[in-house]
Amino acid sequence: MKYGFWLPIFGGWLRNVEEEYMPPTFDYAKKVVQSAEQWGYDTTLIAELYLNDIKGPERDSLEAWSTAAALAAVTDKIEIMTAVRPGFHNPAIAAKMAANIDQISNGRFTLNVVSAWWAEEAKQYGGIFTEHDERYDRTEEFLQVLKGLWTEETFNYNGKFYDLEGTKLEPKPVQRPNPILYAGGESPRGKETIVEHCDAYVMHGGTLEEIEIKINDMKQRRASAKKEPFRSFGMAAYIICRDTEEEVQKELTRITDVKEGSGYAGYNDFVSKSQLEQQVKLMDYSVSNRGLRPNLIGTPEQIADRIVAFEKAGLDLLLLQFSPQLEEMERFSKKVMPLVEKKRELANRSIAQN
Repeated sequence: MKYGFWLPIFGGWLRNVEEEYMPPTFDYAKKVVQSAEQWGYDTTLIAELYLNDIKGPERDSLEAWSTAAALAAVTDKIEIMTAVRPGFHNPAIAAKMAANIDQISNGRFTLNVVSAWWAEEAKQYGGIFTEHDERYDRTEEFLQVLKGLWTEETFNYNGKFYDLEGTKLEPKPVQRPNPILYAGGESPRGKETIVEHCDAYVMHGGTLEEIEIKINDMKQRRASAKKEPFRSFGMAAYIICRDTEEEVQKELTRITDVKEGSGYAGYNDFVSKSQLEQQVKLMDYSVSNRGLRPNLIGTPEQIADRIVAFEKAGLDLLLLQFSPQLEEMERFSKKVMPLVEKKRELANRSIAQN
């Protein structure tokens, strides 16, 4: 299992808690990422939203790509996965920027392709926001342009959304043939795009059964398309790690006490303008990215057991959220990660003996 975490660019992950003591500043983000490298984390995911979806549109948030470039220069080994939404980018410029950040990081920059869902944000920032399936039509062309510019000496393209003539891009990314393209989607159209054009599949938080079904489904779709297997299956999850179950339940009650506020400004767009496989209730939405559904809450032993179960189901990347970030990331790295490794070694030893 690889351990990733969402970079805290919004000031927290909890829509019902005002102050989480994780300011949306570059200084704090840098401290988190540099600490994470020391604690054994593999990946950080930087969401791309121009409005703050967690604390409210009027609150501070960091811009993803400039933050990624800055972090690439002050880290050594962590993968920097940054979201990209085609409706907000010129693909040729995005390809150039991505190649440059990949050079800065010496091959550690990857992309999480998101077709967008927040109409109000698109209106405020001049993004292109169309009907659901057309957003994926644009995404497919966007990805074809990225890959073409990253691999061909001179690239021409004539599509419904983009036209390029005699375009050159140098230097190319360090990663060949391209930086890893992650994507998540639950609609039939979204899955079609991911199977055809992306390298890895990432999911919102789900139960063990939900995630196992999704992984098996995407494996079958990929095989039917005669494509190489996905490089990774990842899932978002929110961690509550405490020494006793009583402490866990107290924290869970605190963060899911739903309060009306601007942190829920994007809720209606999310549930109405996306095609979701599970109903998202306000309690699910109180923590970002359905982070409570995997039930990675409990004592270190309980959390480790559940991670091993997800691993057996085919999951190999966790994209975790914590609050407050630094303190809880350190707790997880010291109390849960070693237990998972120990349980895996015992399981492998048992298999070998039999």
